[in-house]
Amino acid sequence: MSQLHTPQGGADHADDLDVVALLMRQHGDIRNLFDEVERTQGEERREAFRHLVRLLAVHETAEEEVVHPFARRSMPGGQQIVEDRLAEERAAKETLAALDEMDTDDPEFLPRLRALRTEVQEHARKEERYEFSYIRRSTDVTDLAAMAKAVKAAEAMAPTRPHPGVESGAANLALGPVAALMDRTKDAVRKAMGKG
Repeated sequence: MSQLHTPQGGADHADDLDVVALLMRQHGDIRNLFDEVERTQGEERREAFRHLVRLLAVHETAEEEVVHPFARRSMPGGQQIVEDRLAEERAAKETLAALDEMDTDDPEFLPRLRALRTEVQEHARKEERYEFSYIRRSTDVTDLAAMAKAVKAAEAMAPTRPHPGVESGAANLALGPVAALMDRTKDAVRKAMGKG
């Protein structure tokens, strides 16, 4: 792979004791991985894309399990803000799943990847503006650290790529690799938060 060092979720040992700082760093990592996928080709592109798929899947799932529930119950207008973010996430997941089935050398791959990048970056800006800023202002350091711990646990437990056969064959066929990774991440977050 190229010389750019972008820690993939769970691969670094950053001492993130604040969920907002952790998720903001991941937004930067995601931008760097999009750059890496776009500027490489062949096996390097495939490997960079696998890292991107993993980080996006783990990141979004952790947000759905940690950030969105907090925002929904504690922010003024939180229900609608979260519903808007979830709609954006659904659209991005569909695009990501379609890309995951393509060969990275397919001529349609980069245009679709660039469209996904635009969706993801706009979504990240809205999260930062509406959810992250509220969480930072309204949450004490203990809760910020607990949420960060849950996100880090999910990252550390998620596989580096979806592995067909880890769950049942029927589950993999029904869910697809991206969805299966998201399910494993949900389980890890719930366990870290004492809900599983």
